[in-house]
Amino acid sequence: MTATGAGPRVIGMIGGMSWESSALYYRLANELVRERLGGLHSARLVLSSVDFADIERCQAAGEWTQAGELLAAAARGVEAAGAELLLLCTNTMHKVADQVQDAVGIPLLHLADVTADAVTAAGLDTVGLLGTAFTMEQDFYRDRLTRHGLRVLVPPADDRAEVHRVIYEELALGVVRERSREAYRAVIQRLVEAGARGVLLSCTEIELLVGPDDSPVPVFPTTRLHVEAAVAAALAD
Repeated sequence: MTATGAGPRVIGMIGGMSWESSALYYRLANELVRERLGGLHSARLVLSSVDFADIERCQAAGEWTQAGELLAAAARGVEAAGAELLLLCTNTMHKVADQVQDAVGIPLLHLADVTADAVTAAGLDTVGLLGTAFTMEQDFYRDRLTRHGLRVLVPPADDRAEVHRVIYEELALGVVRERSREAYRAVIQRLVEAGARGVLLSCTEIELLVGPDDSPVPVFPTTRLHVEAAVAAALAD
């Protein structure tokens, strides 16, 4: 489907991974459109929310192609419903971003590209990466960032394990604990001591726990950056 010129382009969102962060995507999109257009304006969007339990089982089993098939089907659904650009509302599942993009004819706005653009615009070249273990330890996300000229630091193994645990056992369930916030602050501090000049909050749920006040260097909230880029693209014409 192509834009009709009747208004902003329709944003397609594939969410549910987890729905806690997808709710933030939805809220931010509507707030940003209202800020840009004023009055009673809200975002034109189509949201497909998958069952995260199905995706998590694929992650744990290493069945990434199967997970990609589930998300590709969701992408085809939002395209058929009128979406004109696509957001995959999860950093981790950008591992299958190419599989999802290949399933549709509308452009997928890649989260790592949006994030790298923000870091570059801030004049930084060395960043720490927080996310799920998959995002921190595998190449699909880090390599995409390094292609933009960034140096990417990840926490040591024990810190990676704790960051991952908090995401899956707490944040994805809507649980926000002060002791976990303190643990993240300590991880961030160690990344800064290792040379990070900024920190990427590269799991959509992390923004539910920490923000700029929790870091001595700039943080880059990937959910907000992703939505800001989508709204800018939707309103560009």
